[in-house]
Amino acid sequence: MKHEVVEKNIGLLAFFMVIAVSIGGLTQIVPLFFQDVTNKPVEGMKPRTALELEGRDIYIANGCVGCHSQMIRPFRAETERYGHYSVAGESVWDHPFLWGSKRTGPDLARVGGRYSDDWQRAHLYNPRNVVPESKMPAYPFLVENKLDGKYTAKKMEVLRTLGVPYTDEDIAGAKDAVKGKTEMDALVAYLQGLGTIIKSKR
Repeated sequence: MKHEVVEKNIGLLAFFMVIAVSIGGLTQIVPLFFQDVTNKPVEGMKPRTALELEGRDIYIANGCVGCHSQMIRPFRAETERYGHYSVAGESVWDHPFLWGSKRTGPDLARVGGRYSDDWQRAHLYNPRNVVPESKMPAYPFLVENKLDGKYTAKKMEVLRTLGVPYTDEDIAGAKDAVKGKTEMDALVAYLQGLGTIIKSKR
């Protein structure tokens, strides 16, 4: 069959395109589901605490993922700046994952423990108090907003159905774990837990 016949027949061209994309997808994507490195958690990884889980939701609700990625690529420029490159096993319990696609601000995949809790609080309250040239918006209201923990246990139950190994004790104690805490406490706890399972060489 001459290629001109395919190029001039839109139906035939579309058919062969679907076949080519299907074969490519099968050979590239399907094997990933059978590789342990992509679907098993990193050794020693623990599920997020109730407070960190609430902090993650606050991170999402305030659009932080729009300006910060959580995916360090295996390039020298990135690993020297941010630390060890990201691995699939770190995100296996993230629903949804927060890799991001833009870096208006720095990558946060390894930010846990890099700064103190007080630094994080000051930065979130008003970034320009810490980094004068920062374009990040201020979040002073996080200090005033209290967590009620009404749905924390339910979130953990749902995540358990998706494979996150929360215990009955974790779920039963979820509401008490966030009682009296603010959204600022939760977001700082979440940030301080990011990327700590893999030791950074930075």
